[in-house]
Amino acid sequence: MVGRVQGKVAFVTGAARGQGRSHALRLAEEGADIIAVDICKDIETIGYPMAKPEDLDETATLVEKTGRGIVTAQADVREAGQLKEALERGIAEFGKVDIVVAQAGIAGMKGQPPLQAWCDVINTNLIGTINAIQVALPHLGEGASIIATGSTAALMDAHQKDNPGADPGGMSYMVAKRLLSQYVHDLATELAVRGIRANVVHPTNCNTDMLQSEPMYRSFRPDLENPTRADAEPVFGIQQAMRVNYVEPLDISNAVLWLASDEARYVTGMQLRVDAGGYLKWYDYHV
Repeated sequence: MVGRVQGKVAFVTGAARGQGRSHALRLAEEGADIIAVDICKDIETIGYPMAKPEDLDETATLVEKTGRGIVTAQADVREAGQLKEALERGIAEFGKVDIVVAQAGIAGMKGQPPLQAWCDVINTNLIGTINAIQVALPHLGEGASIIATGSTAALMDAHQKDNPGADPGGMSYMVAKRLLSQYVHDLATELAVRGIRANVVHPTNCNTDMLQSEPMYRSFRPDLENPTRADAEPVFGIQQAMRVNYVEPLDISNAVLWLASDEARYVTGMQLRVDAGGYLKWYDYHV
């Protein structure tokens, strides 16, 4: 049986673990070769550990078990030059790139120093997404697909700010995801005539190291000094209308796969929510 992205090549950022690894593996299972990058080192303002080089190695092993090829590189999405070099290595190996999955992202809640946390999140989640897409643009042809990872945080009503300036690292996550969503929308308009699609996937809470982290527990349980997973997890469900506390990376990867495949050949400029009804909980119907 022919895979849904058979013969395609996917460039995936943040691929060492979590959603990025899941996307790379799911695409490989359906026939794509993978160019996988990750920073593989900690960022000082972020209160949970980043992936390690051995995590990226494990992604490579898992992809190779599917029978597909993979080229990996340790690269910081904040540095377009590093991404360009990694992508060109992959293209030298596979001859092309058809799919861009701009997944890499960090959460800066409670990050210290606060304004540096703001900068690190904006530079990773917004500028890093733009870098990943734009280094690939010269190589993309008709039928290519760009998928960026947003967040339901980008869709939430945040007009009322009770304590402005209290947590710039946390606020910058929402700002970055909102701005990348508009960037992809406007880019999709320019690319449509060229037969290239661009979409955003918006996950709700997703069961990764980002969610299962001390800064996130503190954000959901500010009433406790040292909240644990057991303390925070029941509160995760407040964001979803369906009775789940979070979704799994595979739930997002299946959406990424669909958008990458020819099944979605006429789908572009979409803000696709995989949010267990979170948007329904917060907003009335509108076009």
